[in-house]
Amino acid sequence: MKSTELEFILFDLDNTLYPRTSGLFDHIDRLINRYLEKVIKIPAKEVDRLRRAYLAAHGTTLNGLIAHHAVDPYHYLDFVHDVPLADYLVPDAELAQLIARLPGKKYIFSNASSSHCQRVLDYLGLSNLFSAVYDINYFNFRPKPDLAIYRELLDDIGGDPAKGIMIDDLIVNLEPAASLGMTTVFYDPALKNPPLLPPQGRSLNCLHRLPQLVTELRLRAPN
Repeated sequence: MKSTELEFILFDLDNTLYPRTSGLFDHIDRLINRYLEKVIKIPAKEVDRLRRAYLAAHGTTLNGLIAHHAVDPYHYLDFVHDVPLADYLVPDAELAQLIARLPGKKYIFSNASSSHCQRVLDYLGLSNLFSAVYDINYFNFRPKPDLAIYRELLDDIGGDPAKGIMIDDLIVNLEPAASLGMTTVFYDPALKNPPLLPPQGRSLNCLHRLPQLVTELRLRAPN
């Protein structure tokens, strides 16, 4: 991949643009459980089992709640993303600078809501670095890794998948991108041993090394 060929980079948001160890996503997870208990009135002992079942059958807890409980998705998303960001996040000026220097257009591709994405980006000082945010609302609540939404995103940005990179903290979310021809980057700060990755996949354990990885990918690309 030559520098002139890299057209775009897709970034996941949660547990990617901020570290999993921050505890922010754990707070969201607790709010999802609270929503099932307090709003849907699911007994606490049934919540974990039900969430696993909805995840397996519908891709997300939200889609399971829509299908089986006629939940208002906007109410759910507002509830579970009502997190005090200052308790968990620290603005990272160095990260902002390195993302700004990366070639190509940058986009957020997230299973969270647009309002959550924007709040996090604003708090981290990254909001002016991304051309657009593709969130769960944009795709009518269809989540990654639904292959159809990857195609819709590429159509919308007019992107050639062979000239794009996607970075995510879940390998399952990278597999559709790889199947379409994108280079994928699996991000996990705790990574010690290389996992089984999709074709053209790479792994990364420090987001600040992303510019170096992008350079290596371009140097290794065929002429």
